[in-house]
Amino acid sequence: MTEFTVWAPEAARVRLRLPGVADHEMRAGPDGWWRVEVPGAGPGTDYAFLLDDDDRALPDPRSAWQPAGVHGPSRRYDHAAFNWTDQGWTGRQLPGSVLYELHIGTFTPEGTFDAAIGRLDHLVELGVDLIELLPVNAFNGEHNWGYDGVCWYAPHQPYGGPDGLKRLVDAAHAKGLGVILDVVYNHFGPSGAYAPMFAPYLTEQSNTWGRTVNLDGPHSDGVRRYIIDSVLMWLRDYHVDGLRLDAVHAMPDSRATHLLEQVAVDVEALSTHLGRPLSLIAESDLNDPKLITPREAGGYGLHAQWNDDAHHALHTLLTGERQGYYGDFGSLECLTDVLTGAFFHAGTWSSFRNRSHGRPVDRQRTPGHRFVAYLQNHDQIGNRATGDRISATLSPALLRVGATLLMTAPFTPMLFMGEEWAASTPWQFFTSHPEPELATAVATGRKREFAAHGWPEGDVPDPQDRQTFVRSRLDWAELDKPEHREMYDFYRRLIALRKGRSDLSDPRLHAVDVRHGDRFLLMRRGECLVVANLAGKSQRINLPGVVRSVLLATGTGVTVMRDGIELPAETAAIVAL
Repeated sequence: MTEFTVWAPEAARVRLRLPGVADHEMRAGPDGWWRVEVPGAGPGTDYAFLLDDDDRALPDPRSAWQPAGVHGPSRRYDHAAFNWTDQGWTGRQLPGSVLYELHIGTFTPEGTFDAAIGRLDHLVELGVDLIELLPVNAFNGEHNWGYDGVCWYAPHQPYGGPDGLKRLVDAAHAKGLGVILDVVYNHFGPSGAYAPMFAPYLTEQSNTWGRTVNLDGPHSDGVRRYIIDSVLMWLRDYHVDGLRLDAVHAMPDSRATHLLEQVAVDVEALSTHLGRPLSLIAESDLNDPKLITPREAGGYGLHAQWNDDAHHALHTLLTGERQGYYGDFGSLECLTDVLTGAFFHAGTWSSFRNRSHGRPVDRQRTPGHRFVAYLQNHDQIGNRATGDRISATLSPALLRVGATLLMTAPFTPMLFMGEEWAASTPWQFFTSHPEPELATAVATGRKREFAAHGWPEGDVPDPQDRQTFVRSRLDWAELDKPEHREMYDFYRRLIALRKGRSDLSDPRLHAVDVRHGDRFLLMRRGECLVVANLAGKSQRINLPGVVRSVLLATGTGVTVMRDGIELPAETAAIVAL
């Protein structure tokens, strides 16, 4: 006998539909769960539910497999049937790791989990520790960033479905790579979101993407359980090593125990049981260290959070851009504040928000590895009008300077796929909504959004045009070109140096000493000193000690003197004192 269950606390009637047989009436329990046992309906059986007297067949909100897409029936899936080979895997902790963010659909020409396996050796050679997959849960259409997902338990079938994701994780572990999965629990996508028809998953409030998830209203216990069980499933049944929680600032929760704290408690218990570290990384727009403050000290106890201030400080200094939310950034003073205190907006005035923003980080007690920093990521590239990478703007010299500052900062560094060879391919906003009205609305809204910021509408790619997706695929042949191979070799040496010198991965914020002058910066990291000349001319820079050796230079022509160093224009060096 196989038991089918579904949570529908406000339904008057629920039926189970199986192919070729009469519908099965389900029994309601006092907890809002409906149940029925059916003989012979094992793994591989397609099924759907019917609510009240509506004859429309709906997929299971907790479906683990949607082989016919998000509008089709669900299929029974047996997690225990997969033949794992990673029994010796003991995990990969976040402190000391280098992350690599990638999108399955554009990482390879094939755009599948299995195709990504063929590129894992490249990441091992580069020196990456953890790959971070953009969301892979099922969405409507073939290609999408992943943030329009509607099935929070089912991997996208065109990527390879449940077994495909497991094969990728298993292969990554075999090569010593951990896997972080980006998950979205702050909204459902605009097409195929059937879960809210079963229960009050949404509120009347709204965020950027529509109605907010019901975390604190009536029936919110079941909604919270829906999210937490999804979290535990990815970590337990798919063996992933951590989750990146998308836009947690868009998840309002007024209950005494915030959902994030509850998730942290349950994940800690699972980690203890599995005997391997499990990491929770938040994306938040709040600049609030409470997210990563231990629960014993009144925080939520998450392991890390993305740090956009680090990106903004580096990006504006290197490119000179000051539009929009970049307005307060761009100075060496700003970068100094970030390198020593993680946040720039730490209770300070934000001209973009027209109010004060953020809260200071306790530099003595908060290690820098709890902040994920990046020179590029999917948002900061893809949410530009044309999806242009920083390599389309900066010289190779300045790219190396930016990479050096990122990799020697006290944070957990993350690269975006292709960054390591200065990929020339853009990464644009793409969708494949089958519904004509939705497709038109998304394309029109995108053009209007950027037109309001001064971009000609004709310059904004149509997200529904398949070529927008095709243009965003990595071109791996670029690695055979000398200029791209040179950049890749530089990144590989830089990562190896970070890992080879404990001073360069030291996460203690209070131990970082930064000084700056006329377009140059000095960052003391123990017995190592990072010197960056951002000027368009050569500079002689006095140093607080005698240089014993130059560990790495981003260019040629670096001259060491008794009490200083001569750096050519747009050059950085890491020296040992």
